[in-house]
Amino acid sequence: MKLYSKLAACLFSVAIISCGDGKKEKKEEKFQYEQEQTSTKTSGAEESQNNVVITANDMMKFSKNEIKVKAGEKVTITLKHVGKLDKKVMGHNLVILKADADLVDFATAATSAVNNEYIPEGTDAVIAHTKLIGGGESDTITFDAPAAGTYTFLCSFPGHFAAMQGKFIVE
Repeated sequence: MKLYSKLAACLFSVAIISCGDGKKEKKEEKFQYEQEQTSTKTSGAEESQNNVVITANDMMKFSKNEIKVKAGEKVTITLKHVGKLDKKVMGHNLVILKADADLVDFATAATSAVNNEYIPEGTDAVIAHTKLIGGGESDTITFDAPAAGTYTFLCSFPGHFAAMQGKFIVE
């Protein structure tokens, strides 16, 4: 009977030790995300209303969900991928759609546009887009802001648009 008690106590101890609550891993993930966000802050000299820097990370998040610009002026947007994963695994781009474009239709069509970095060929739904980038890369685009209104921007990498989208507001 003593043997069974010792065996049960040993198994119970192993179960408790192996179950851990994952707090250490969660803290490390949160720290890494905070480091990515902190390292991508820009000074006022780098960013103005029509000169925007936005980051994307390995957690499928843009650093902004709203971009405001002035109508009819030149707009420069820099997309920085602050994660570490390759663009084949966790690629990001920034696509600004025209006001009448259907987000779901565009995103669905984009999934089959692998050879064109997930921008459907022949589409007239796009105002501007960056190239597809991976961890540590960046891309900058410059274009004329469209007429005043609210437009949608998104990442068109398959499955990303649900979490990675925002409003492009032209005043």
